[in-house]
Amino acid sequence: MASASNKKTRELYEEAMGRKKLWLLMLLLTAITIAMLTLNAGASNLSMAKVGAALLGSGETKDIMVVQNIRLPRVLAGFVAGTGLALAGCIMQNNLSNPLASPSTLGISNAAAFGANVAIIVFGGGSVVNSGLGQVVINNPYIVTLTALFFALLAVALILGLSLIRRFSPESVILAGVAISSLFAAGTMIIQYFAADSTQVAAVIFWTFGDLGRASWREIAIMAVTVIVSFLYFMVRRWDYNALDGGEDVAKSLGVHTKQVRLGGMFMAALIAAVTVSFLGIIGFIGLVAPQITKRLIGNDKRYLIPASALVGAIILLGSDTLARTVISPQVLPVGAVTSFLGAPLFLYLLMRKGGVKG
Repeated sequence: MASASNKKTRELYEEAMGRKKLWLLMLLLTAITIAMLTLNAGASNLSMAKVGAALLGSGETKDIMVVQNIRLPRVLAGFVAGTGLALAGCIMQNNLSNPLASPSTLGISNAAAFGANVAIIVFGGGSVVNSGLGQVVINNPYIVTLTALFFALLAVALILGLSLIRRFSPESVILAGVAISSLFAAGTMIIQYFAADSTQVAAVIFWTFGDLGRASWREIAIMAVTVIVSFLYFMVRRWDYNALDGGEDVAKSLGVHTKQVRLGGMFMAALIAAVTVSFLGIIGFIGLVAPQITKRLIGNDKRYLIPASALVGAIILLGSDTLARTVISPQVLPVGAVTSFLGAPLFLYLLMRKGGVKG
C-alpha cells in the first residue's frame, strides 16, 4: 500500500512539474511572438517579410536602418528591462515576505531616479539634445548608474532597517516605501528647481517618464549583463528562497543564512532597478504585477516562478511599448505612463479577486 501511495504521489508531482515546464515554454513563445510583432509595429509600414530580411541585412537600406537602428534596440531594451524589473519584484516580494513589494512601491525607483538626476544635472553625466520634445543622452553611463545605485541601495537599507529592526508589518513596510518615494521625489524636484538651464530641466523631466527608445547599444549591453548576472544569482539561491517561504525559523533550521540571503537578493534587485531607471527612466508596476500574475499560473516554487516572472515582465513591457507606439501613431507615448495606466487597474483587480494578492 505504501509503495502504491508513493508511486501515485510521484506521478502527481511529475504531472505538476510537467505543467509548470509547459507554462514556461508557452511564455517563452509568447514573448518571442510579441517581440516580433513589436519589431513590425511603427509608423513605417513594413511587412513581416521585410522585417525578417532587414534583420538579416538583406533588405532595402532604409528598412535595415529602421529595423536595426531604431526598432531592434527598442525591443531588446524592452525585453531586458521587463525581465529585470519582474525579477526584482519577485525577489523583493519573497525576501520581505510582502506581496506588495516592488521597486516602485518601496521607493527604490524614485531613489534611483533621484540619483540619476543628481548625476545628470549636478555631475554632468548627461547631455541635452534639442529634438522638439527634448531628451537626455547619457554620455557617462557609469557615473549615472553608480549614483542611481547608491541612492537605490540607501532606500533598500531604510526598508530593511524598518522591516528587520522594528519588525514592521507588511502594510507598514509599504507605507514606509510610500514615504521614502515621496522623499526622493521631493529631492528630485528641488534639484530640478535649482538647475541653471530650463531646457535641461524639461529634458530630464521627459527622461523620467520612461522611454525604451533612448537606450543605446552600450546601455542595452550594460542592462543585459546586469540582468543575466542577477538572474543566475537568483537561480543559484532558488532553494533558499523556497525555504524562506516557510518562515525565518524554518529556513534557519534548513541551514539557510537568512540575513545573507535577504541582503544579497535585495542588493541585486536594487542593482537592476538602478541600472534600468538610470538608462530608461521610471517604468512602474512591472515588478509588482508580473510576479502576481505568474504565481496564479505556476505557483510559488521559485525554480519556476523566477524564470516565468521574467518572461511575464518582458511580455507586459513589450506589449505596453507596442501600445504606446501605435495607439496615437505617429505620436509615441511614454511607456512608463502606459505601464502605470494598465498596471494600476490590473493590480486593483488582483486585490479584489478572491484571495487577493499572493505572498
